[in-house]
Amino acid sequence: MSDSAMTSGQAPNGGKQAKSAGMGFIMVAVLIDMISIGLIIPVLPPLVGTFTANQSDHAFWYGAVALAFGIANFVGSPILGALSDRFGRRPVMLIGFSGLALSFFVTAMATALWMLIAVRLVSGAMQANASVANAYVADISTPEERAKRFGMLGAAFGMGFILGPVMGGILGDINLHLPFYVAGSMAVINWCYGYFVLPESLKPENRRAFDWRKANPLSALKKLSNLKGVGPLVFVIALSGLAQLVLQTSWVLYTSFKFGWGPKENGWSLFAVGVMSVLVQGFLLPKLLKIFSPQRLVLMGLLSSVLTNFVWGAATAGWMMYAIIGFNVLGFAVSAAIQSLISNAADANNQGETMGAVSSLNSMMAVTAPVIGAGLLGLVSHLPKGDWRIGAPFYFCAALQAVSLLFAWAHFSRSKAAAAASAVV
Repeated sequence: MSDSAMTSGQAPNGGKQAKSAGMGFIMVAVLIDMISIGLIIPVLPPLVGTFTANQSDHAFWYGAVALAFGIANFVGSPILGALSDRFGRRPVMLIGFSGLALSFFVTAMATALWMLIAVRLVSGAMQANASVANAYVADISTPEERAKRFGMLGAAFGMGFILGPVMGGILGDINLHLPFYVAGSMAVINWCYGYFVLPESLKPENRRAFDWRKANPLSALKKLSNLKGVGPLVFVIALSGLAQLVLQTSWVLYTSFKFGWGPKENGWSLFAVGVMSVLVQGFLLPKLLKIFSPQRLVLMGLLSSVLTNFVWGAATAGWMMYAIIGFNVLGFAVSAAIQSLISNAADANNQGETMGAVSSLNSMMAVTAPVIGAGLLGLVSHLPKGDWRIGAPFYFCAALQAVSLLFAWAHFSRSKAAAAASAVV
């Protein structure tokens, strides 16, 4: 492939075949990206612990490291998304791969806490690969294909988070710094893949000028909420995203407090979640979309998530956690269905800004979630194993998903009524 083909957004054969090839390219890039990120999940907390004197300091400084990344990503995502609308997806993704490689290598060599915080700030600001990947998929897909293809992309994310933490745990058992060097090397490989292989997806005629006033996160979120047909879906993304992030940050401590689980049990349970995510988004979603519209799938998925979170909180035995994971098939389809609705509401010129705004919104929730999850667990940590009240974080997640369901139902009902009225006129 020539360099002009890569930069123009045209794959060499053009048409449907080229777009299918582009989907394969971006899935490989995302898979490598997610494996490299997943590698550090089991080892970043203990690495922070090597710089602290007690558990209280450990928790505080790990929160500071996580907060630094979340805040920087909140600010940086819409800017990088808007830049991808101006200069193309490929160069912005290359910036993201560079930021990851820098983050991993400096983290591996860090000799003080301030270095960890500083490098996470830089990494968070440069890392918008998820939002740009979603914009890439929107570029190469018709509106009818987007829900299915966002599901395929979600499966690549899920597969990366299946393989990454397992590899990180094995490597971290050898040496705590080794996973960071391996992750950095994978980010470099991904940069090379992006530079030499990944084609550009955004056509020159669909690019638009960069505007700093529109690229700040608050402006981007406002524009997202004003997209025709989106409206309250912004609240659905925010609340359901917060619920998912609270669940993720609470899972290990919750199962430890309630069932006495250790790293092995938690590792297998998170493996089961990842497998289910890949199964639903990669294989079942196209079949579900033949039966249900994206709007109906969102409503059923949110209802499933309400029930799932509540029963997780009330579970009385560890095996129930696995059974509930299997029950929540529709819940794993919500994200891809909402992504397709948001993407279809945006035009071809601002997919990057739109997906950057969604990523920025998720980053805002990522800053909030650890505070809420840890706070709720702190209130119930003194209770005996098996006490139903230990499920407080999950009951909170169920409530968030219930409010999301109400917002989505009200929005879809109004949209349906408006469409019917327009048809009569």
